[in-house]
Amino acid sequence: MAKVFKIVPTTQKYDWGKIGKTSKVAQYAAAAKIPGFTLDENAPYAELWMGTHPSGPSRLSGSDTTLLEYLSSHQDLIGEKVAERFKEAGATKGNLPFLFKVLAIEKALSIQTHPDKKTAEKLHEAQPNVYKDANHKPEMALALTPFTAMCGFVPLPQIATYLKSTPELSALIPPTISKRFVSIVSSPEAPEAEAKQALKDVFSAVMSAEESLFKAQLERLVQRYEAGQEQEAEKGIKELVLRLNSQFPGDIGVFCAFLLNYVKMNPGEAIFLAAGEPHAYVSGDIMECMATSDNVIRAGLTPKLRDIPNLVSGLTYGAGDARRHMVAPAKFGLAAHTQLYDPPIPEFAVLQVQVPAGETEVHPPIDGPSIAIVTEGQGALEWDGEERLDVSEGDVVFVGAEAGLKIVAGSGGRLTVYRAYVEV
Repeated sequence: MAKVFKIVPTTQKYDWGKIGKTSKVAQYAAAAKIPGFTLDENAPYAELWMGTHPSGPSRLSGSDTTLLEYLSSHQDLIGEKVAERFKEAGATKGNLPFLFKVLAIEKALSIQTHPDKKTAEKLHEAQPNVYKDANHKPEMALALTPFTAMCGFVPLPQIATYLKSTPELSALIPPTISKRFVSIVSSPEAPEAEAKQALKDVFSAVMSAEESLFKAQLERLVQRYEAGQEQEAEKGIKELVLRLNSQFPGDIGVFCAFLLNYVKMNPGEAIFLAAGEPHAYVSGDIMECMATSDNVIRAGLTPKLRDIPNLVSGLTYGAGDARRHMVAPAKFGLAAHTQLYDPPIPEFAVLQVQVPAGETEVHPPIDGPSIAIVTEGQGALEWDGEERLDVSEGDVVFVGAEAGLKIVAGSGGRLTVYRAYVEV
């Protein structure tokens, strides 16, 4: 087979997904005519998986062969450098070090974090039925449509302001913990370790509050907001609190609106979540890329297993403006129509390619493998001087290591492609 070929992704239906054709996942699956896919206008289409993960393996187009099976016997497509660098993660057996996804979010995902490698190994050994692999799972979200999320702890002075202005929140925290937190935040000489411990104590107290207590306080909070009695400091998160409570009534996770940054992103903006960073995607359609893993530690806004002790103990407790999580796009070599999103990890980077009608874009050879999805328009991919593959919206393509690529937009409009890759 050629160095570049189409693969068939896997669609996932979860209750938080967008319904029917409002979902980008459903739109792409329908446009690409994925075998066996029939659009159900009442079903929640949440994720489109592109990669070798066993929970949703991609297959070669027109075949029952999985991408994992094929790459395991065609190591040249992974590339010698990548195979050796990610040998422990199974690259020499065909496993890609990244998983590429489309997410379509109607209902907020859980308050969660992902463990670092060392913690993942311990969790997998202790609870293999819950934490099913020993890998870490740093991830990046790149907005396709207007997108909202909670990510990372807000600046500590902001939490102190909420403790003073929001009695329902302060009621969940023992006075000794609250006073110590405010005291440390007010002291410019307070050591960073003390500030992190104080934040950990506050977060732990909130997430561990007795159910009868936090349900009563959340009810009071919602009633106050619905009556238009929010304080000035609360206006920025009132909408979020009411939205989360409507989706997860009486859930402790709603109080995370006071502790985590609420970000509103435009298409083309991206955030990166390293290990130990609390987050929850709230709404919108995104491209998501992550290390190949299924490890999620949850603590709120979910009917799934909540593991508050491991979540509390595994966070970094860094705090600050959400901009510290943003990934600024950069130039990709000499390419005129490509933006590079390169988070500070080795497993993946993502390219956004937007080629105007009738024009071309050239990508130089990359040491490792990549997966690309067409999200808009039609055109062709060309490589090795003679090879050509026609593509259109929804098509997913595997590109082998060392394959230089020419992306050709059709005459009918712009061709947009997102390409995830690994390169050592």
